[in-house]
This record gives sequence, structure tokens and C-alpha cells, in this order.
Amino acid sequence: MRSIRWACLFCALTVCALAQEQPKDARIEVQHYAIDADINPRTQSLTATAKVDFTPLDDADSAVFELNNALKVDKVVDGGGQPLQATRDGQNLTVRVAFSQPLPKNQPTQLTFTYEGQFTGSQDSPVYGITFAELKPNIGFLLYPARWFPVSGYTVDRFKADLHITTPDGYRVIASGDEKVEKLGGDRNLSSFSYTQNASFPGSLAIVKGDPQTVSSEGISTKVYFHQHANVAQNYGEETGKMMAFFTSDYGLAPQASMTLIETDDGAPNGYAAPGIVFLSPSTIGTQVNQRVLADQVARQWWGVLVSPSNRNHLWLTNGGARYSQILYLQHLGGPGAADNDLHNDYVEALTVTDPPMIQASRLEDYSPEFWALTAAKGAAVLNMLRGVVGDQVFFKGVKAFMDQYSFKSANTENFRKVMEQASGQDLKYFFLQWLESSGAPEFKLSYTVFRTQKGFRVVGKVAQDMDTFRMPVDLRIDTEGNPENKKVEVTGTASEFSVDTFGKPRSITLDPDHKILRMDNTMRVSVAIRRGEQFVQVGDFANALKAYQAALDVNKTSSLAHYRIGELFFKQSNYQSAANEFRAAIDGDLQPRWVEVWSRINLGKLFDVTGQRDRAVNEYRQAMRTHDDTAGAQKEAAKYLVKPYEKPNSEI
Repeated sequence: MRSIRWACLFCALTVCALAQEQPKDARIEVQHYAIDADINPRTQSLTATAKVDFTPLDDADSAVFELNNALKVDKVVDGGGQPLQATRDGQNLTVRVAFSQPLPKNQPTQLTFTYEGQFTGSQDSPVYGITFAELKPNIGFLLYPARWFPVSGYTVDRFKADLHITTPDGYRVIASGDEKVEKLGGDRNLSSFSYTQNASFPGSLAIVKGDPQTVSSEGISTKVYFHQHANVAQNYGEETGKMMAFFTSDYGLAPQASMTLIETDDGAPNGYAAPGIVFLSPSTIGTQVNQRVLADQVARQWWGVLVSPSNRNHLWLTNGGARYSQILYLQHLGGPGAADNDLHNDYVEALTVTDPPMIQASRLEDYSPEFWALTAAKGAAVLNMLRGVVGDQVFFKGVKAFMDQYSFKSANTENFRKVMEQASGQDLKYFFLQWLESSGAPEFKLSYTVFRTQKGFRVVGKVAQDMDTFRMPVDLRIDTEGNPENKKVEVTGTASEFSVDTFGKPRSITLDPDHKILRMDNTMRVSVAIRRGEQFVQVGDFANALKAYQAALDVNKTSSLAHYRIGELFFKQSNYQSAANEFRAAIDGDLQPRWVEVWSRINLGKLFDVTGQRDRAVNEYRQAMRTHDDTAGAQKEAAKYLVKPYEKPNSEI
């Protein structure tokens, strides 16, 4: 027994000693980068030196920076040129630099990194399946999320930068800041960019060939570098100018007076915004301007470039603000109801995540479906509900005041709440507690009785729901023999009573008729389950996707969309009979949405072609064309396979 006690004591002392020997990593705040990089798109190579000026926020022995795994660190030196030990952690894409002496808190410090590597597009990415950095002979791009330079405080630590990029002759470098181009010997060019007036996120660049198409719209000059879709450059440039003008009216002056659009390459994110630059993937750019993606990225000149979150728990401010800007722009173009379907889709996506609360977004993996559902979709839903609580005029007054007060600064949720409270004259703590610091969504149950009075009718009712801490003003619409009457009911706790007098006899009563509240009901439950299934498909988890689709059918057995999605899964897995059964069930279901019919017909045709039943395939393609539904180019697709049988690509076999 004594030997066991001594062994335990020895282990405990050893653990304590090891813990004491571990270097204490500094929390740091980067102020400035000076990056000299030699980039050759032909060889897909980069050689760079990055001087990082930062201030430690704690006494520390070391500091950790994120750096892409495709890059090899040759050396790290301090401000005096003394070499320092740098340790790679490939799993976390980090480099730990040990200081020669403990670094005191708040002492300005400089480190210089020398590194090199290749960006082929297939190298390790910080996010699996997304290409943030790629160098090719015809196009190159290095986005800030690629961590192509040593990054600290990703997405939250604002910084200034001076970039000096050397490239072979014939290439043009696009980056944020004041530009200067020099001709060097040996057929090489030096492009310098200074972004030092205000701190933001200027660490993204593109390397292109040829001249841009310059488009002037609404007083905004936009340079468009599209290499695959040059034929629509004019349209995208014009729409960018219109968006900049619209958002300026809502949010105040933009960080810069001109914009640049860059077409990236397959595998890149749909969109990415840097100061004065929007990067768009080829799949995003179509013959018709992709207004949602473009509006989201243009709006990030305010939500992100101008004002950014103080830490990743407050990312809903940027992602939610940008996503809601899509809705605002669509409403601007087509009227208040023009974005109803898009807003509904955002509400559905928001409800796919039940945990964590929005204020704990840092727990989620960057760029994951859950990350976007919580920070973007739910963020947009929260802003829409806040607009309903305070009113349009106060909402936009508050947002503009927020942008003005925190221009080129970091802000958090409390900062935003206080600005909105000042603009509205309301105490909004209950609202932010409910929607940002708590999780879950209410499901309302309405009961009421109608009484006749001397002056008309009185509706006495109760709203029940299962969230004890819930508090929210909710719209109530009473359809009568005359004009409908709209009232507001303050729903507090699990049961709230109300009494409303009307002149006309009530025919029906609807709670939250415009679905402004993020809430559950059976229709929403089906939509949420299907959306969860789609998210599982995005990450290749077909088993859980099937479970999610089945959960939708458990609520609504005739859901055409759920049957259609299951049919797609079975088709991918070459389970042709089960796929055919599901596509038939989709056609015989509720046909919500309507496009399910035409695409079920097309997929049945493909299925019959693959199984050698050409006559049956032709019949399905013809029936698809008889629907006259051209959603997502359905008519062209059906006509194509009427001429030539469908063949399943090797990637699907």
C-alpha cells in the first residue's frame, strides 16, 4: 500500500512538473503585417517574409500563430534578428514561437517569419473541401482564411498591412489598399499595397491576367475580373453599384468608394469579401446575377470590414447582418413580400441547430453547416424579429448608429443591444436573452372563445407554449365579416391570456400570421427535418440524412420533398427500385414545392435509361416537359435526354 501511495505521489509531482515546464502562450493583438512575397503562378510557388508587429496581452514565454500546412517555416527571428525556436503543429495548422526571454505584458514586439511552399489547390485546407488558396498559370488567389501568412485572432483581430508582391511579367496583383506597381529586372513586377489608415482584414489577394472590365453604376466604379464568365461582367458590375448605393442608404458610408470583383476557381467558397474586393466562385456566377450571394458579400463591406466581432462568439453580427442584407435588398427590389420565401428558408435553416446558443458560436467548426445555420441564418432571423419589435424606422436608425459608433472597430452583442436600446427607447435585455443567450424555439398553441357584446364581439383567449422564460410581442390577426383586425399580444411565460374587442364577427384568429417569430409547428418541423437531411448530404453522411428525411415523413407522410430527397439518396447508391418508388411517391404527394414533380419525372427517366429501359425513360422525359415547369432549367434537361440517353457519370457509380 505504501509503495502505491509513493507511486501516486511521484506521478502527481511529475504531472505538476510537466505542467510547469509547458510554455505559457501569450494572448496577443497584432497591429501590423509587412509581407514581402515572391509568387509564381506557373510553378504554383510562394516564398515570403512576414514581419508581424504585435502586443502581448499577458506575460508569456511563447506565442501561437496559425499558418497553412502547405507552407514550410524556414526561420523565425525577433526584432533584433535573433533566431527563435518555432514548432509546427500540423493538426492545428499552427506554429508556436518560443521567446528567448519571457515577454512582458503590453510590450510592443516584432517577429519575422520566413517561409515557402506551394498552393496547388489540393493541399491541406483549414476547412476540408474548400479551397482558400490556389496558384495556377491562369488565376491565383490567396484568401485570408487560407492562413497564407501567420494569423492570430482569426476573424476578430483587426490589423493594418503593407504587402509587397513580386510576380512574373504578364500578371496583375489585386489586393486591398493603395496600389503602386514597379517594373523590376528579369521580366518581373513588384506590386505594393498599403492598407494602413484603418485596421481591418486586408490579407486577401488575387493574381490575374489581362485588364478588367470597368463598370460605372450608381456613382460606384467596379472593376470586374471574370475569366470564365466575362460575358456577364457588365451585369455583375452594374448590380454591385446598385447594391453599394442601397446599403449606403441603410448603413451609412462604405469603407471605400469603389469595388473589385474577382472570379476564383472551382472548389473555392461561393463568396468571400475583403476590403474593397469580392471573390466569387465560378459556380456562383450565372447568366442571371446571383443577387443573394452578391448582396451578402457586398454587405460585408459594412458587416465585417467596417465593423467586426470582438470575438468569435459574436460572429452572428457579421454573418447574420450580411445574410439579412440579402433579404433587405430583395425587399428593396420587389417590395415587402419579395423575400418571404428566402426569409422562410433562413428560419428553417436556423431551426436545424438547437444547441449551442448564438452567443457560444465559437464552439462550432468554421464553415460547417451548423456554423452557418447558427451565425448566419439565425442571425438574420433575430435581426428580422428585432425589426418587428422596434419598428422599421427605429431599426434602421439603430443599425446606422451602430455602424457609425463602431466604424473600423470591434464590437460585441452588448454593444449592439445598447445602441438599439438608445435608438428605440426600449429595454431589450429580454429579447437578447431569449434569442442569443438561450437556445430553443417556442411552439404556440392558441385557444379562444368569442362573446357577443353591446358594441360587437369580444375574443378571450390564451396562448400556451413550453418555454417558461419566453417573452415576446406577437401579432394577432382576427379575420371578421368586415376588414381583418390586427392586434399585438404580449406572450410571457408558458401561458398568456388576452382579450380583444372587434366590431365584426370573428371568423378565424391567427397567431403570428406573417411568421415573424422563429417558432415550431408541424409544417416547420417537416421543413427543418428535410433541411437537416440536406446538411448531412453536404458532408457525405447519407445514413443520418436518410434518418432526417424519414423524420419528416413521420410528421407528414405525403411530403413530396422528403420522398424526393430519399429518392435522390437511393439513386446515388444505385438502389434503383427504391429510388423509383420514392420518386413516384413524390409525384403522388402534396407537391410542395411544385418543382418536385418535374424533377421526379426527369430522375425517373434517368433511372430507366441507366437500367436499359429507353421507352419508359422517353415517356418520363415527355411528361416532365408537359409540366411546363422550368425550375433550375428542367425543360432543357428533359429535352437533352429525349435526344440522347442519360449515362451515369463514373463519379456516381
